[in-house]
Parts: sequence; structure tokens; C-alpha cells
Amino acid sequence: MKFSRLFWIPEEKRLPVVWRLILQLIFMFLLSLPIGVLQLFLMTGSIQPTAGLIIGLNILTILVTLAGFVGSIWLTGRLFGRRKFADFGVRFSRNWWIDLGFGALLGACLMALIFLAEYALGWVTITDTFQMDLLPFPFWAGIALQLLHYVTVGIYEEFLFRGFHLKNLAEGFNVFKRINPQTAIVISLLLSSVVFGLAHRANPNATWISSFNIVLAGIFLAAGYVLTGELAIPIGIHITWNFFQGNVFGFPVSGIDSGATLVAIKQSGPKLFSGGAFGPEAGLIGIVAMFLGTVLVWWYIKLRYGKALLWEKLAVPEFLPKHQAKLDAAAAKIATADEPVEEPFS
Repeated sequence: MKFSRLFWIPEEKRLPVVWRLILQLIFMFLLSLPIGVLQLFLMTGSIQPTAGLIIGLNILTILVTLAGFVGSIWLTGRLFGRRKFADFGVRFSRNWWIDLGFGALLGACLMALIFLAEYALGWVTITDTFQMDLLPFPFWAGIALQLLHYVTVGIYEEFLFRGFHLKNLAEGFNVFKRINPQTAIVISLLLSSVVFGLAHRANPNATWISSFNIVLAGIFLAAGYVLTGELAIPIGIHITWNFFQGNVFGFPVSGIDSGATLVAIKQSGPKLFSGGAFGPEAGLIGIVAMFLGTVLVWWYIKLRYGKALLWEKLAVPEFLPKHQAKLDAAAAKIATADEPVEEPFS
């Protein structure tokens, strides 16, 4: 391999995948820097932290963080990846919004099942309702802030770990002759999920078991993306799973307690099953819910679109004729005699 190909891929007319991943991190840091400077100024200054100021700063932090993640992905894709914003899984359409709604409903229902199972087993005791923890503003303002927070987390984490990491890695692995698009997607799914798990390793109460379970959560969340090529289902699941986990049922969310919750609980039971202080996703009960969720995602896509196969275009840059030929050859192997069905986002 020519040395120059480490820095430029002439047939793709863009930087190699490793540089695209590095540049996205740099852009994300630069775009998020202003909020860090503002927070440092407020902490070291003499400004009285009123309820209005705290709410405003929280909203600003949430929105700037979202802009840092999403903006860095857009810039990297546009400037160095030959990618439009929609290529990362947001080709908005009626189907996209319906799938977002399905994902949101699924995330809420799975967390409700976890709560009901633990309650039936005696592992949770309801101690209070409409609880607010040491926040100097009304309960519903706290809930609204948390909902806004989890909406943005669901968006930018799915954009980063699935839309950007998984897609770029899949395209990178697909250039190897012995790796077909399906294999490239599977490898990238596993690698991006490992990164997702490691990214939560520094969370409060995290263990290597919780990190492994978050890797499994990454695979679960990615299911809708690798089967449709869109982020609608993963974003929907991510938002409501977190919100219902923390602010409806009072569980820790990846080791972090929520400031406002509809139901306050006291947990008991074996940590191996319940997840303990990290939350249900660190326990066997979370693994069961994620497995069930993955099956339901596959079933929904199969029912709605007539097929539930890996979306091979994730691994194939459409601007490369030789890669398109590779995609066509792979598709021919799995072609059936079934009637043509509508593609999710054609």
C-alpha cells in the first residue's frame, strides 16, 4: 500500500476513516469549548446562582452540547467525508417519524416491564412520588429539563456512535476485498458498541460488568440502524429508555441519579440481576429487556417493510462504482423470488 494512502484515498477523494474519526473529535471539542468557558466564569465569579440562572445555564449547556456533537459530525462529513447530513441516518419522511414513534414506545414499554418485574420480585419499594432532589425550582421544571436533556442525549449519542462511527467504520472495512458489506457492517457494529461501552466506563458506579452490558446496549440500539439505514428507531428507544428509567421509575441512569422523578424507589435484590447503583442496564434483567427489544425491532421492521436484512448501503459509498458493483453482487446472493417491497427510506 502506498504511504500516501494513509492520508488520502484518491478514488474516494476524501481522508481515510481514521482521520475522519479524529477530526470529528477535534471539531466536537472546539464547538463545545464556549460552554466550558462560560461555566468556569460563572463558578469563579460573584454572580448569585438564582433558579432562573440555573435553569437557563442548564438549557444552554444542553443545547451547546447537542450543537457540538451534531455540528462536528456535519462538518467532518461535509468537509472530509463527502457526506451530506442526511447520509448519517436522518432522511426525514413519514416513515422516519413513524419509526421514531415506534422506538419511543418500545423504550418506554421495556423500562416499564423492568420496573414491574423488579416490583413483583420485591426488589424495588416505592418510597415517594413527585420527588425533587435539592433543586431550587418547581418539580415540573425539573422534569422538563430532564426530558430536554434525554432528548438531546438520545440524538447526539446515536448520531455519534451509530450514525457516524458505525457508518464510517463500515465503509472503511468494506474496501478490503475479502470483506463483503454485511461483514463490514457486523464488524463495525461490534467495534462502535465497544467504544459506546468504554465511553460509559467513567460514569459513577461503573464496573467492567456494566461496561460490558453497555456494549450489549449499543448492539441493541444499533439494530434499527443496521436494518433500515436510519437513526429513527435508535433515537426513539434511547430517549424514552433513559427518561422512563430515571425520571418516571426512579432508577439510576448509567450510574447517575435523576434530580426529579415521578416515582422514588429504594432498590434491593441481587445486583447481578438488578444492576444495583448503575441501573437496570448493568444487570441480567437489563440484558433480557435488550434481547427482547432487539427481537421486537426486527419483528417490527419485518412486518412494516416486508424484510429485515442488513442495510448494505451503510458500507458502500454510492459515489464509488466499484463499491456499488460489490453491493450488487452481495445483494444477488440473497435475492429471493418474493415480490418487491417498499424500502424504508427510498
